[in-house]
Amino acid sequence: MMAVIKRVASLLILAAAPAAIAGDPAPAAAAAAAPAAERAATALSPDQLLAALTPCIQSRFGLAGDLQLSFANPWLAPMRLAKVWGIAIVEYPSSAGASMVVRFRVAADSETVAEETVVLRASLWGDAWFAREPIASGAALDTSLIEARRIDYFRMRNAIPVGTPDTDFVLSRPVQAGAMLTWSDVGHRPLVKKGDIVEVSAREGLLRVTLKGLALQNGSLGDTVTVRNPESLKVIPAQVVGENRVEVRL
Repeated sequence: MMAVIKRVASLLILAAAPAAIAGDPAPAAAAAAAPAAERAATALSPDQLLAALTPCIQSRFGLAGDLQLSFANPWLAPMRLAKVWGIAIVEYPSSAGASMVVRFRVAADSETVAEETVVLRASLWGDAWFAREPIASGAALDTSLIEARRIDYFRMRNAIPVGTPDTDFVLSRPVQAGAMLTWSDVGHRPLVKKGDIVEVSAREGLLRVTLKGLALQNGSLGDTVTVRNPESLKVIPAQVVGENRVEVRL
């Protein structure tokens, strides 16, 4: 069984108001403040339990997308009725994925009635980039060449989510039409290219010197590349700091 991290996170469940649970937890919390006598006692349903667990898990792992949970095995609710059901997760999985083990505590009208461990099946739905047409190696990740399609991020973990800045990347290998783009297919756009004349700056204290140099390597922002001084022919390492600009660290 995967390692778990202990944490307590409570969410009130109102059996009489499942719609509030399935949406924003805030209305459920507000309704919980109403006198219990105004609510009818009901059983806790599997759907209500999943609706309570979902936002806790999504918040815990900072998951962006539509998280959908189901039980790997049938879950049996406590054999009793309550006006207010409380769910507290006491053990989270070490990471989020398609299968997660969660331990939680169930309270009926503030009385603990069960503490259980369940295996959850999970999907995290969102949009990812797919190629509209064949894209050659070295091409920019242009939105005119790609389109969004819905996928399960838990089963396609290397996908590039829609919303990733397309101007920062170029294709590092060819991609066929209809193929999903992955992080293995792209690299950061080089700001310095081999054979280009670049501005080389060096700073020591208040003294700053700027000269021209020949880039001997491609480099993206933050990369270290080698540059040749065209006068002395000396080769020095420098860090890429902008478009055709590098800086020597003294």
